[in-house]
This record gives sequence, C-alpha cells and structure tokens, in this order.
Amino acid sequence: MENFIVSARKYRPTTFESVVGQSHITTTLKNAIRSGKLAQAFLFCGPRGVGKTTCARILAKTINCTNLTPDTEACNECESCKSFIDGASMNIFELDAASNNSVDDIRELVKQVYIPPQTGRFKVYIIDEVHMLSPAAFNAFLKTLEEPPAYAKFILATTEKHKIIPTILSRCQIFDFKRIGVEDIVKHLEYVAKSEGVSYEPEAIHVIARKAEGGLRDALSIFDQMVSFTQGNLTHKAILENLNMLDSDYYFRFVDFFRAGNLSQTLLMYQEIIDKGFDGQHFLTGLSEHLRSLLVCIDPATLKLLDATEATRQRFGQQAQSCGLPLIMRYLELASDAEYRYRDANNKRLFVEVLLMKLSMVLSAMQQQAAG
Repeated sequence: MENFIVSARKYRPTTFESVVGQSHITTTLKNAIRSGKLAQAFLFCGPRGVGKTTCARILAKTINCTNLTPDTEACNECESCKSFIDGASMNIFELDAASNNSVDDIRELVKQVYIPPQTGRFKVYIIDEVHMLSPAAFNAFLKTLEEPPAYAKFILATTEKHKIIPTILSRCQIFDFKRIGVEDIVKHLEYVAKSEGVSYEPEAIHVIARKAEGGLRDALSIFDQMVSFTQGNLTHKAILENLNMLDSDYYFRFVDFFRAGNLSQTLLMYQEIIDKGFDGQHFLTGLSEHLRSLLVCIDPATLKLLDATEATRQRFGQQAQSCGLPLIMRYLELASDAEYRYRDANNKRLFVEVLLMKLSMVLSAMQQQAAG
C-alpha cells in the first residue's frame, strides 16, 4: 500500500506567502528580517491549527537562509535551506513542552544554547505548547530568555497565553494568531481539491470550512475524511450526512412555513428532523443562526458578512427581504429565548413544539395589532 500523507502535512505552507489567513503576522516578520531588527524571543499564541508552528518553522528557515529572495523568502536552494527541508538542520531545535516540561529538560536545553552554531547564523529553538512548562522550568528559563547569546533565537508557541507567567511574556514579542476566515479556508480547500483531482460542489467545501471553526488543520482533516467517505466526489448531501449536520434548506422552509402560518407542516417537518437523529438543542441553535443570517442579509451592504456561497447569500437576501426587519427580529427574540431555556425544560419536545406554534402565529398577530 502506498504511503498516504495527510493533507495537513502535504500542503503545509513552506513560505510566508503561502501561510493562510495570517498576513498581519507574516508581513511583520518579513519586515523585521528585512530591516535586521529581529527580537531575541517570540511568542506565537492563538487557537489550534491556525499556523503557529508552521510560521515558527518558516521563520527559523528564513533567518538562516544565505540567499534570501527579493520578497524576503527563503531560497530553498542554499545549504541551510536544503538541510532544513531534509530534516537534518543542526541549527533548528524543536521541543514539545507537553512531554518535556520538567526543569531538567529546560536545563539541558540551556546548556545547548551556549554552544555556538557550527554553520549558519542563528540557532533557533522552537518550544511548542510552552504553557505546559512547570513553574520551576519557567524560572530556569528566564535568565537565558532575557540575555541569550546573539546567535540564539527563541520561538515559543501556545494555545493558552493566560497560563504563561508575566516574566516570560515581558521578555517576548507577542504575536496573536487569529482564527482563519471561512473564505480563506474555502480557497485553500479548493486548491487542495484541484491538486488532488477531487471533484467537489462549492456548497460542500463551505460546509467543511464552517465545521472547522477557524482551524485550517481541522478543515484539512475533515476534508481527508470526506474524500475517503465519498471516494473523491464531495457533494453537499454526502457531507451533511457524514458530518451529521442539518441541511440549511430545512431552516429556509421553516421560515416560509412560519410566514404562511402553516403549523401542521411545521410540526411534520420537526418530526422529520427528530427521525434523522437530531435533538432539540441542535435544531434551536441552527434556527437561531439562520435567523441571525437573515438579519445580516436584510441590508445588501452587510450581505458580504455572511460566510456562504454566492447562491446561498442571494437566497438569504431574498428571504430576508420577504420577511422584513420587524418580523425577523421577533422570530429571533423567540428562538434565542427558547435556546437559552431549553435545557431547563422537562418535556423538551413539547417545549420546541410550543415554540414552533408561537413562531407560526407571529405574523398574523403583528397584522392584527397593526389593523387594530
């Protein structure tokens, strides 16, 4: 069997330019390299799977490159770059603090720091999950972090900045990585799909991107799973089934039934959702999100805030215009309140059905009030 490389590794960025969704970080780092004003220690913090370790490796490779490109990228051809690519660089060290968090581990690292590099300009130490270091290990690291040799650079990475002691924070340049936007994830997934010869529907890629909640690594892991499940044909229907997500079409139909006052069809469709294995909390969360999207789409100027395909945006826009702002606001008030109180309901099914009855009566009540 041919060795399979997961997409998150196979398509891991190797240049600042190819890093997805973190241009505010990569631009600053490139400027620092170009001007020769590199800090002695960096702290990369942010959610999982957004590029912290990737950027640390790119930075380590780039500052040791002997033939930088005009755009301040590593050449990938010099001896230093080649040794890094082959995993044989003697100047770049990675430490996983989750499993090497004792004071002895840090003391061993500190001893290495004071040995000058045999080749290259800098020795770079990448410490991942640095918040896992013990208090004694942090303290053993302080002096070296504050006054390292000129050739030593430290890049610390963490998902939990609040767990790092202030004396460490004050010695680092702090870079906050943000969650990656849905559109950026979609573009990258489409690139990967085309590179791998995977056929896909745009709506299917959007579902995967939203499910990842801002983490590119999570998105690529889901993508690999879905490619296996669909045998390389990513359809919207198949993705929803495998990820156990409720088709947004249901919510469009619910809102249409609410406006028509069609209580019987509303209750029948809720039964259909229950039969598919979804619980009331899942339904209410999705309904609130749908109504929030309608609220965003009521004004064409804010339509771009919606993370969806162009066809879906237009559908939201049309339904929002047909409902109007007062009706959407009333729907959203009732749905949000129900979502909050759902967990305390004894008869949860009845609780949701009463909500559906209320929503189906909203428009007629507003019309009667206006007429009176």
